[in-house]
Amino acid sequence: MCVGVPCKILSIESGVMPMGRIDVAGQVQDACMAYLPEARVGDYVLIQNGFAMNLLTAEEAKESLDTWR
Repeated sequence: MCVGVPCKILSIESGVMPMGRIDVAGQVQDACMAYLPEARVGDYVLIQNGFAMNLLTAEEAKESLDTWR
């Protein structure tokens, strides 16, 4: 079973394999953004195994992060 972690996109570097800097509950990490070309800085995404898989609304992200806490 995979668990998706809600994260905020801090920056995105374009390229063949676009990578984003993401905030994961206060820790900054890198994630591949290739599956979500529509994602923008400030958006919330679900991260699974280092890949952004789904866009979230700010409300969905807050609800999920509150549950994690």
